[in-house]
Amino acid sequence: MFGIVRPCRHRLGENLKSQWVAHLCGLCLALRKDHGQFARVVTNYDGLLISVLTEAQAERAAGLRRTAGPCPLRGMRTAAVAQGEGARLAAAVSLVLASAKVRDHLADGDGLLARKPVALAARRVASNWDAAGARTGSAVGFDTAVLVDAVDRQTGIEALAGPGTPVLTVTEPTETATAAAFAHTAVLAGRPGNAEPLAEAGRLFGRLAHLLDAVEDREADAASGAWNPLTATGTSLAEARRLADDALHGIRLALREVAWGSGVSPEKHSADSGLAHRLLVHELRTSVDRAFGAASCAHGSPPPPRRERRGLLAGCAVWAGMACTCQLCCGEYEDPWSRERKEGLCDCDDCCDCCDNCNGCNGCGDCCDGCDCCDCGCDC
Repeated sequence: MFGIVRPCRHRLGENLKSQWVAHLCGLCLALRKDHGQFARVVTNYDGLLISVLTEAQAERAAGLRRTAGPCPLRGMRTAAVAQGEGARLAAAVSLVLASAKVRDHLADGDGLLARKPVALAARRVASNWDAAGARTGSAVGFDTAVLVDAVDRQTGIEALAGPGTPVLTVTEPTETATAAAFAHTAVLAGRPGNAEPLAEAGRLFGRLAHLLDAVEDREADAASGAWNPLTATGTSLAEARRLADDALHGIRLALREVAWGSGVSPEKHSADSGLAHRLLVHELRTSVDRAFGAASCAHGSPPPPRRERRGLLAGCAVWAGMACTCQLCCGEYEDPWSRERKEGLCDCDDCCDCCDNCNGCNGCGDCCDGCDCCDCGCDC
């Protein structure tokens, strides 16, 4: 489950955690329903943001949740999961972007993908995902061609980039793709006035996703000789951090212009927008700190030395094995791709009550100043 927004469950609190899992499971099940079991491997943490944003803008109504049957990833328990057009849009975007990731690994000749038979099979999978994403996108009124075009342009831009090329030139296709996806959530929610600020938030989120991926992979790319946007353009870590901080600030300002569900004014955060705000303001800031080595979850031990990432297909195989044996459910596990230590879906130990009440930071004043309500790092 790749993605840059990987929230610590202790910081989310019980209420937001249950909402987050509902959207994660909703995305996974939407992929299975429309595209079969194998498509579930493209479930990712960032893709569920599309579902979260769609629901946060919608007027409260029946049908936003359904009860899903037992699943190994939930310890064979049933759960209320998100459904509807937001989850289907998230599935379409996830399929196309996963296809792009496969093509990127193919271009770099990573691991098993350097072998022709494996590469041929991977290209076929990527093409199928593109087609599947286009079908689902069309069903919810979203043209995935903008995503495919961004992927195609990315290759040409990277080929021409060199020392002195602004790194934002390289991140532009990703920004364009995520801007389109974020803006379409306003259309699905019946809030066309939100399209512009959400497009801006999406554009900056895409910038962050590209930058943080480059920062996290910089050393590994240097060791393997793979192309990295920071190295290729001569962009320093200090400049990358400045751009990341600017993007964080811009996302926060853009979200203030969004009218959320139930008639809530843009300046306030209700239960409708609490999860969106938590993920795109607080957890995204934590992701930036983590990428630049400035912070880690207070509940975990110091991070272990960086280990070599698994390739896409090898990671998928490990994920399938872990899912079938319920290793992803409880306690800690090793991420199939990054090999980072993570907490299972059933780890429910909350550190204090205040985290559960943060939701939209009502009463915290400027929510980004931090409330320091306990030592668990709620940072609401």
